Amino acid sequence: MTTVRADRLQRSPATSRATPAEPTEPLDPAARTRRRRQRRRSQLTAWAFIAPLVGYLAAFYLYPLYRNLDLSLHHYTVRSFVDNDAPFSGWANYSQVLHDPTFWPAMRNTMVFTLVSILLQYAAGLALAVFFNRGFRLSGTLRALFLVPWLLPLIVSSSTWAWMLNSESGVVNYGLHLVGVAPVDWLTSPSWALTSVIVANIWIGIPFNLVILYSGLQNIPGELYEAASLDGAGTWQQFRRITFPLLRPVSAITLLLGLVYTLKVFDLIWIMTKGGPGNASSTLATWSYRFGFGSLLPQFGPGAAVGNILILIALVFGLLYIRVQRRQNA
Repeated sequence: MTTVRADRLQRSPATSRATPAEPTEPLDPAARTRRRRQRRRSQLTAWAFIAPLVGYLAAFYLYPLYRNLDLSLHHYTVRSFVDNDAPFSGWANYSQVLHDPTFWPAMRNTMVFTLVSILLQYAAGLALAVFFNRGFRLSGTLRALFLVPWLLPLIVSSSTWAWMLNSESGVVNYGLHLVGVAPVDWLTSPSWALTSVIVANIWIGIPFNLVILYSGLQNIPGELYEAASLDGAGTWQQFRRITFPLLRPVSAITLLLGLVYTLKVFDLIWIMTKGGPGNASSTLATWSYRFGFGSLLPQFGPGAAVGNILILIALVFGLLYIRVQRRQNA
Protein backbone atom coordinates (compact mmCIF):
# COMPACT_ATOMS: atom_id res chain seq x y z
CA MET A 1 0.00 0.00 0.00
CA THR A 2 2.85 2.36 0.82
CA THR A 3 4.52 1.63 -2.50
CA VAL A 4 1.33 2.30 -4.46
CA ARG A 5 0.65 5.56 -2.56
CA ALA A 6 4.22 6.79 -3.16
CA ASP A 7 3.89 5.89 -6.80
CA ARG A 8 0.69 7.92 -7.01
CA LEU A 9 2.35 10.91 -5.29
CA GLN A 10 5.25 10.77 -7.72
CA ARG A 11 2.93 10.72 -10.71
CA SER A 12 0.49 13.37 -9.38
CA PRO A 13 2.47 16.50 -10.50
CA ALA A 14 2.66 15.21 -14.01
CA THR A 15 -1.02 14.34 -14.13
CA SER A 16 -2.10 17.63 -12.42
CA ARG A 17 -0.65 19.75 -15.19
CA ALA A 18 -3.24 21.33 -17.50
CA THR A 19 -3.34 19.52 -20.75
CA PRO A 20 -2.73 21.85 -23.68
CA ALA A 21 -5.81 22.81 -25.60
CA GLU A 22 -6.32 20.87 -28.71
CA PRO A 23 -5.64 22.99 -31.76
CA THR A 24 -8.84 24.10 -33.39
CA GLU A 25 -9.41 22.94 -36.88
CA PRO A 26 -8.77 25.72 -39.42
CA LEU A 27 -11.89 27.17 -40.96
CA ASP A 28 -12.51 26.25 -44.52
CA PRO A 29 -12.43 29.12 -47.07
CA ALA A 30 -16.23 29.24 -47.29
CA ALA A 31 -16.59 29.73 -43.50
CA ARG A 32 -13.92 32.42 -43.48
CA THR A 33 -15.72 34.22 -46.29
CA ARG A 34 -19.05 34.06 -44.42
CA ARG A 35 -17.44 35.43 -41.24
CA ARG A 36 -15.78 38.23 -43.19
CA ARG A 37 -19.10 39.14 -44.79
CA GLN A 38 -20.87 39.18 -41.42
CA ARG A 39 -18.20 41.47 -39.97
CA ARG A 40 -18.45 43.81 -42.95
CA ARG A 41 -22.25 43.82 -42.73
CA SER A 42 -22.15 44.74 -39.02
CA GLN A 43 -19.70 47.57 -39.73
CA LEU A 44 -21.91 48.92 -42.51
CA THR A 45 -24.92 48.76 -40.19
CA ALA A 46 -23.05 50.72 -37.53
CA TRP A 47 -22.01 53.36 -40.07
CA ALA A 48 -25.59 53.56 -41.32
CA PHE A 49 -26.76 54.48 -37.81
CA ILE A 50 -23.94 57.01 -37.35
CA ALA A 51 -24.24 58.60 -40.79
CA PRO A 52 -27.22 60.90 -39.99
CA LEU A 53 -25.44 62.31 -36.94
CA VAL A 54 -22.19 62.79 -38.85
CA GLY A 55 -24.06 64.50 -41.67
CA TYR A 56 -25.87 66.78 -39.24
CA LEU A 57 -22.65 67.79 -37.48
CA ALA A 58 -20.86 68.36 -40.78
CA ALA A 59 -23.69 70.45 -42.27
CA PHE A 60 -24.58 72.57 -39.24
CA TYR A 61 -21.31 72.75 -37.27
CA LEU A 62 -18.19 71.91 -39.23
CA TYR A 63 -19.11 73.71 -42.45
CA PRO A 64 -20.24 76.95 -40.69
CA LEU A 65 -17.04 76.93 -38.65
CA TYR A 66 -14.99 76.45 -41.80
CA ARG A 67 -16.85 79.26 -43.59
CA ASN A 68 -16.43 81.58 -40.63
CA LEU A 69 -12.69 80.89 -40.56
CA ASP A 70 -12.52 81.43 -44.33
CA LEU A 71 -14.36 84.75 -44.01
CA SER A 72 -11.97 85.94 -41.31
CA LEU A 73 -8.91 85.23 -43.48
CA HIS A 74 -10.12 87.03 -46.63
CA HIS A 75 -11.08 90.56 -47.51
CA TYR A 76 -14.74 90.12 -48.38
CA THR A 77 -17.01 92.81 -49.78
CA VAL A 78 -20.57 92.41 -51.02
CA ARG A 79 -19.30 91.89 -54.58
CA SER A 80 -16.53 89.45 -53.67
CA PHE A 81 -18.93 87.61 -51.35
CA VAL A 82 -21.27 86.97 -54.29
CA ASP A 83 -18.51 86.22 -56.81
CA ASN A 84 -16.43 84.27 -54.26
CA ASP A 85 -13.18 85.91 -55.37
CA ALA A 86 -12.12 87.70 -52.19
CA PRO A 87 -8.35 88.22 -51.87
CA PHE A 88 -6.50 86.46 -49.06
CA SER A 89 -5.69 88.87 -46.21
CA GLY A 90 -4.25 86.54 -43.58
CA TRP A 91 -4.44 87.93 -40.06
CA ALA A 92 -5.24 91.48 -41.19
CA ASN A 93 -8.87 91.22 -40.03
CA TYR A 94 -7.80 90.02 -36.59
CA SER A 95 -5.28 92.85 -36.36
CA GLN A 96 -7.97 95.35 -37.29
CA VAL A 97 -10.29 93.98 -34.62
CA LEU A 98 -7.67 93.90 -31.86
CA HIS A 99 -6.58 97.48 -32.57
CA ASP A 100 -10.12 98.80 -32.83
CA PRO A 101 -11.05 101.14 -29.91
CA THR A 102 -14.30 99.18 -29.48
CA PHE A 103 -12.53 95.88 -28.76
CA TRP A 104 -11.70 96.31 -25.08
CA PRO A 105 -15.04 97.91 -24.10
CA ALA A 106 -16.85 95.08 -25.91
CA MET A 107 -14.62 92.48 -24.23
CA ARG A 108 -15.18 94.03 -20.80
CA ASN A 109 -18.94 94.23 -21.32
CA THR A 110 -18.99 90.62 -22.51
CA MET A 111 -17.17 89.41 -19.40
CA VAL A 112 -19.30 91.49 -17.02
CA PHE A 113 -22.53 90.53 -18.75
CA THR A 114 -21.61 86.83 -18.76
CA LEU A 115 -20.18 86.42 -15.26
CA VAL A 116 -22.78 88.51 -13.43
CA SER A 117 -25.61 86.83 -15.34
CA ILE A 118 -24.56 83.22 -14.74
CA LEU A 119 -23.65 83.77 -11.06
CA LEU A 120 -26.94 85.47 -10.17
CA GLN A 121 -28.93 83.04 -12.31
CA TYR A 122 -27.26 80.14 -10.53
CA ALA A 123 -27.76 81.65 -7.06
CA ALA A 124 -31.45 82.39 -7.67
CA GLY A 125 -32.03 79.05 -9.37
CA LEU A 126 -30.36 77.15 -6.52
CA ALA A 127 -32.39 79.01 -3.88
CA LEU A 128 -35.63 78.24 -5.71
CA ALA A 129 -34.63 74.61 -6.27
CA VAL A 130 -33.95 74.12 -2.55
CA PHE A 131 -37.24 75.85 -1.75
CA PHE A 132 -39.30 73.63 -4.08
CA ASN A 133 -37.42 70.50 -3.02
CA ARG A 134 -39.10 70.65 0.39
CA GLY A 135 -42.40 69.66 -1.19
CA PHE A 136 -45.60 71.50 -0.35
CA ARG A 137 -49.04 72.11 -1.78
CA LEU A 138 -49.03 73.86 -5.18
CA SER A 139 -45.29 73.22 -5.51
CA GLY A 140 -45.70 71.74 -8.99
CA THR A 141 -47.96 74.57 -10.14
CA LEU A 142 -45.54 77.25 -8.98
CA ARG A 143 -42.63 75.42 -10.60
CA ALA A 144 -44.52 75.37 -13.89
CA LEU A 145 -45.20 79.12 -13.61
CA PHE A 146 -41.50 79.79 -13.10
CA LEU A 147 -40.83 78.12 -16.46
CA VAL A 148 -42.83 80.75 -18.35
CA PRO A 149 -39.86 83.13 -18.94
CA TRP A 150 -37.86 80.23 -20.37
CA LEU A 151 -40.69 79.10 -22.67
CA LEU A 152 -41.45 82.52 -24.13
CA PRO A 153 -39.75 83.42 -27.43
CA LEU A 154 -36.73 85.57 -26.71
CA ILE A 155 -37.97 88.36 -28.94
CA VAL A 156 -41.16 88.57 -26.87
CA SER A 157 -39.26 88.69 -23.58
CA SER A 158 -36.82 91.28 -24.92
CA SER A 159 -39.59 93.50 -26.27
CA THR A 160 -41.47 93.25 -22.97
CA TRP A 161 -38.43 94.33 -20.99
CA ALA A 162 -37.74 97.17 -23.44
CA TRP A 163 -41.30 98.39 -22.91
CA MET A 164 -41.11 98.04 -19.12
CA LEU A 165 -37.83 99.97 -18.94
CA ASN A 166 -38.85 102.68 -21.39
CA SER A 167 -37.84 106.09 -20.02
CA GLU A 168 -41.14 107.79 -20.78
CA SER A 169 -43.89 105.16 -20.76
CA GLY A 170 -42.35 102.21 -18.92
CA VAL A 171 -44.06 100.70 -15.89
CA VAL A 172 -40.80 100.66 -13.92
CA ASN A 173 -40.40 104.43 -14.08
CA TYR A 174 -44.12 104.81 -13.37
CA GLY A 175 -43.66 102.76 -10.21
CA LEU A 176 -40.67 104.90 -9.22
CA HIS A 177 -42.79 108.00 -9.80
CA LEU A 178 -45.45 106.69 -7.40
CA VAL A 179 -42.91 106.41 -4.58
CA GLY A 180 -41.36 109.79 -5.33
CA VAL A 181 -38.20 108.63 -7.12
CA ALA A 182 -37.01 110.43 -10.24
CA PRO A 183 -37.28 108.44 -13.50
CA VAL A 184 -34.20 106.63 -14.76
CA ASP A 185 -33.03 106.36 -18.37
CA TRP A 186 -32.61 102.60 -18.17
CA LEU A 187 -31.89 101.95 -21.86
CA THR A 188 -30.44 105.28 -23.00
CA SER A 189 -28.03 106.06 -20.18
CA PRO A 190 -24.43 104.75 -20.41
CA SER A 191 -24.55 104.08 -16.67
CA TRP A 192 -27.68 101.91 -16.76
CA ALA A 193 -27.85 100.27 -20.20
CA LEU A 194 -25.61 97.29 -19.38
CA THR A 195 -27.32 96.80 -16.00
CA SER A 196 -30.72 96.74 -17.70
CA VAL A 197 -29.82 94.00 -20.16
CA ILE A 198 -28.15 91.99 -17.38
CA VAL A 199 -31.33 92.12 -15.27
CA ALA A 200 -33.43 90.99 -18.23
CA ASN A 201 -31.03 88.15 -19.03
CA ILE A 202 -31.01 86.98 -15.40
CA TRP A 203 -34.81 86.85 -15.40
CA ILE A 204 -34.78 84.73 -18.57
CA GLY A 205 -32.08 82.31 -17.33
CA ILE A 206 -33.34 81.55 -13.82
CA PRO A 207 -35.85 78.85 -14.95
CA PHE A 208 -33.11 76.87 -16.72
CA ASN A 209 -30.99 76.79 -13.57
CA LEU A 210 -34.06 75.91 -11.49
CA VAL A 211 -34.92 72.90 -13.64
CA ILE A 212 -31.40 71.46 -13.77
CA LEU A 213 -30.58 72.03 -10.10
CA TYR A 214 -33.96 70.73 -8.94
CA SER A 215 -33.33 67.52 -10.88
CA GLY A 216 -29.95 67.22 -9.16
CA LEU A 217 -31.54 67.67 -5.73
CA GLN A 218 -33.95 64.83 -6.44
CA ASN A 219 -30.99 62.42 -6.67
CA ILE A 220 -29.68 63.22 -3.18
CA PRO A 221 -30.87 60.52 -0.72
CA GLY A 222 -33.24 61.84 1.95
CA GLU A 223 -31.61 59.56 4.53
CA LEU A 224 -28.59 61.86 4.61
CA TYR A 225 -30.74 64.78 5.77
CA GLU A 226 -32.49 62.59 8.37
CA ALA A 227 -29.15 61.45 9.77
CA ALA A 228 -27.87 65.02 9.84
CA SER A 229 -31.00 66.17 11.69
CA LEU A 230 -30.52 63.44 14.29
CA ASP A 231 -26.95 64.66 14.76
CA GLY A 232 -28.23 68.17 15.44
CA ALA A 233 -27.27 69.78 12.11
CA GLY A 234 -29.32 72.83 11.21
CA THR A 235 -30.66 73.85 7.82
CA TRP A 236 -27.59 75.85 6.85
CA GLN A 237 -25.22 73.10 7.98
CA GLN A 238 -27.17 70.52 5.97
CA PHE A 239 -26.95 72.72 2.91
CA ARG A 240 -23.22 73.38 3.38
CA ARG A 241 -22.26 69.81 4.25
CA ILE A 242 -24.67 67.75 2.13
CA THR A 243 -26.56 69.68 -0.54
CA PHE A 244 -23.85 71.85 -2.01
CA PRO A 245 -21.06 69.19 -2.16
CA LEU A 246 -23.30 66.50 -3.67
CA LEU A 247 -24.71 69.02 -6.15
CA ARG A 248 -21.26 70.02 -7.38
CA PRO A 249 -21.24 67.93 -10.62
CA VAL A 250 -24.68 69.23 -11.61
CA SER A 251 -23.64 72.76 -10.69
CA ALA A 252 -20.54 72.52 -12.87
CA ILE A 253 -22.45 71.51 -15.99
CA THR A 254 -25.14 74.12 -15.26
CA LEU A 255 -22.57 76.90 -15.03
CA LEU A 256 -20.76 75.71 -18.16
CA LEU A 257 -23.95 75.60 -20.23
CA GLY A 258 -24.97 78.98 -18.86
CA LEU A 259 -21.56 80.39 -19.74
CA VAL A 260 -21.63 79.14 -23.34
CA TYR A 261 -25.20 80.36 -23.82
CA THR A 262 -24.64 83.79 -22.25
CA LEU A 263 -21.46 84.46 -24.22
CA LYS A 264 -23.41 84.39 -27.47
CA VAL A 265 -26.50 86.32 -26.34
CA PHE A 266 -27.29 88.77 -29.11
CA ASP A 267 -31.00 89.27 -29.70
CA LEU A 268 -31.81 90.36 -26.14
CA ILE A 269 -29.19 93.13 -26.19
CA TRP A 270 -29.90 94.16 -29.77
CA ILE A 271 -33.65 94.51 -29.22
CA MET A 272 -33.27 96.42 -25.95
CA THR A 273 -30.31 98.75 -26.60
CA LYS A 274 -28.64 97.77 -29.93
CA GLY A 275 -25.38 97.79 -27.96
CA GLY A 276 -25.74 101.46 -27.09
CA PRO A 277 -25.73 104.15 -26.19
CA GLY A 278 -22.38 104.29 -27.92
CA ASN A 279 -20.66 101.10 -26.80
CA ALA A 280 -22.07 101.10 -23.25
CA SER A 281 -23.83 97.74 -23.68
CA SER A 282 -21.98 96.45 -26.74
CA THR A 283 -20.64 92.88 -26.46
CA LEU A 284 -18.59 90.76 -28.85
CA ALA A 285 -21.79 89.21 -30.23
CA THR A 286 -23.47 92.55 -31.01
CA TRP A 287 -20.20 94.00 -32.31
CA SER A 288 -19.79 91.08 -34.71
CA TYR A 289 -23.31 91.59 -36.01
CA ARG A 290 -22.71 95.32 -36.39
CA PHE A 291 -19.63 94.59 -38.53
CA GLY A 292 -21.49 92.25 -40.83
CA PHE A 293 -24.98 93.67 -41.05
CA GLY A 294 -25.10 96.97 -39.17
CA SER A 295 -24.11 99.30 -42.02
CA LEU A 296 -24.55 99.79 -45.74
CA LEU A 297 -20.95 98.65 -46.32
CA PRO A 298 -20.67 95.39 -44.36
CA GLN A 299 -17.27 94.14 -43.24
CA PHE A 300 -17.65 90.38 -43.26
CA GLY A 301 -14.01 89.64 -42.47
CA PRO A 302 -13.73 91.59 -39.21
CA GLY A 303 -17.19 90.37 -38.16
CA ALA A 304 -16.12 86.76 -38.66
CA ALA A 305 -12.89 87.45 -36.76
CA VAL A 306 -14.86 88.71 -33.75
CA GLY A 307 -17.05 85.61 -33.95
CA ASN A 308 -13.99 83.36 -33.94
CA ILE A 309 -12.62 85.15 -30.88
CA LEU A 310 -15.92 84.46 -29.15
CA ILE A 311 -15.73 80.79 -30.13
CA LEU A 312 -12.17 80.61 -28.80
CA ILE A 313 -13.24 82.04 -25.43
CA ALA A 314 -16.03 79.46 -25.13
CA LEU A 315 -13.57 76.70 -26.10
CA VAL A 316 -11.09 77.76 -23.41
CA PHE A 317 -13.76 77.62 -20.71
CA GLY A 318 -14.94 74.25 -22.01
CA LEU A 319 -11.42 72.81 -21.80
CA LEU A 320 -11.04 74.19 -18.27
CA TYR A 321 -14.25 72.45 -17.29
CA ILE A 322 -13.02 69.13 -18.72
CA ARG A 323 -9.74 69.47 -16.83
CA VAL A 324 -11.51 70.21 -13.54
CA GLN A 325 -13.80 67.21 -14.05
CA ARG A 326 -10.84 64.92 -14.66
CA ARG A 327 -9.16 66.09 -11.48
CA GLN A 328 -12.33 65.48 -9.49
CA ASN A 329 -12.78 62.00 -10.94
CA ALA A 330 -9.11 61.04 -10.42
